[in-house]
Amino acid sequence: MAKSFLFVLFALVAAAGNLARAAVEVGQPAPDFTLVDVQGRSHKLSDYKGKVVVLEWVNPECPIVVKHYNSQNMQGTQKAAAADGAIWLSINSAGYEGAQGDFNEAAAVDWQKKVGAVTTGYLRDRTSKVGRLYGATSTPHMFVINREGVLVYKGAIDSIPSGSERDIPKATNYVKAALESLKAGQPIAKPVTQAYGCSVKFGSGS
Repeated sequence: MAKSFLFVLFALVAAAGNLARAAVEVGQPAPDFTLVDVQGRSHKLSDYKGKVVVLEWVNPECPIVVKHYNSQNMQGTQKAAAADGAIWLSINSAGYEGAQGDFNEAAAVDWQKKVGAVTTGYLRDRTSKVGRLYGATSTPHMFVINREGVLVYKGAIDSIPSGSERDIPKATNYVKAALESLKAGQPIAKPVTQAYGCSVKFGSGS
């Protein structure tokens, strides 16, 4: 029994290590992918080369995601990105039926309208392939890609990992800061931070 438990434990640790190694690193080209959004439009990351791209891993029912949308913090960040011509792709990597926040196309469209999301597309990553490719762990998990297609930021949306909207005004918005640094041609002060929120709902077979 003990040997069996240790074998499973080591296998899980090895799998986690492989996932960490597979995840894209800041300073490296962002892996290309193609996904169809909830309105039936195809989005290929490499088609947006020459533009700044923000990837937001989303789960509409995650309390931390709800915090950032109810407070308008996420929409404010989206608007700032859009004002500078950036592409914003929201990705839901839920990989099994009944997963928290696994809205179908119609429900996702309704949710975006309800919260006033300002995005280029809401993408359902039903196989969880893109989420695993990027090493997305939480919702929200944020990635910023520069005009050359290189990942320049990955991590949390802001600096205070809490569920309270009252903390938002006191926090540093890392995504806004990264976008401002790119615009000014300056290095990003914190290119990697620890994402916080709900775990991405990958399917067991994905």
